[in-house]
Amino acid sequence: MAEPLRMGVVGIDHRHIYTMVSHMQAAGAELAGWWTDGTPEPLEGFLKRFPDARRVATAEALYDDPSIDVILTAAVPCDRAGIALRAMDAGKDVMTDKPGCLTLADLQALRAKVAETGRIWSVDFSERFEVPSVTMAAELVAEGAIGRVIQVLGLGPHRLNRATRPGWFFDPARNGGILADIGSHQIDQFLFFAGAETAEITMATTANRANPQDPDFRDFGQMALRAEGVDGYVRLDWFTPDGLPTWGDGRLFLLGTEGTIELRKYVDAGRSEKSDTLILTNGSRCETIDASGAGLPYFARLVADIRDRTETAMPQAHAFKVMELAITAQEMADRTATDQ
Repeated sequence: MAEPLRMGVVGIDHRHIYTMVSHMQAAGAELAGWWTDGTPEPLEGFLKRFPDARRVATAEALYDDPSIDVILTAAVPCDRAGIALRAMDAGKDVMTDKPGCLTLADLQALRAKVAETGRIWSVDFSERFEVPSVTMAAELVAEGAIGRVIQVLGLGPHRLNRATRPGWFFDPARNGGILADIGSHQIDQFLFFAGAETAEITMATTANRANPQDPDFRDFGQMALRAEGVDGYVRLDWFTPDGLPTWGDGRLFLLGTEGTIELRKYVDAGRSEKSDTLILTNGSRCETIDASGAGLPYFARLVADIRDRTETAMPQAHAFKVMELAITAQEMADRTATDQ
């Protein structure tokens, strides 16, 4: 029997680290140790979820541990590329929270490091990889249930939770901005469902509509994308109202030549608090499906990829291209921004 995969965590500044670790554990990986700078807000929740995990004195202790196979990071976004580069230099694969990097220079360095070391740099795009209804949608599209996908529409509203946000959250130089950050989820889904290796950003804008105390922060963003034969539109915002029973009414709409799929990912607002509602309509079906049991194959596939040096969880080129397009969209929006 093969030894379990061992993982180390460097940086727990975003709560996404909870599910990153727990899903990897469910796929058979062991948490060998963790380190973070200071006492970020997610620390208490991390300790409750992983009370037996070993906190080490320095990140170097994890990089230097030959028994650790992969480094997970949900550090402050501007620090993630540096952590990944250091981990790959130490012979570790990497799974990072999104955004995986914030600048095209960082992305170039990551591409070069992967080519040099042969390590895996994977971004956990959780709005696809941690949502069972997306798994089912992918299966239906692959089966031809809606014909050829010709448009992907993604809505990514989020709750601001201002009182719990650290200072870096409102600083685009440290968090990447709304398009590079949460927009990367939507670009990932667009490329995936379009079956495309690349795309063109045809429009990208951002705005600060309701947070004048943080003039550099953008609470609204939108972009349009085009790949061969497929169009896309994305709307992002930090305006989820407190009455919604979850952090955001994320939805995904797939238009095909022979049908449609709608995903109500986290809540069926006004109808049910259940997640993962899928609505399929085509020439012979019009039904609402509970997709909550469809599974999350990314994590088990990543564990296998680390062992087998394969790319079944996500092609390496896809991870790079998503971040390239997200950063490009953010830069496009920044160049044309006129509001504060």
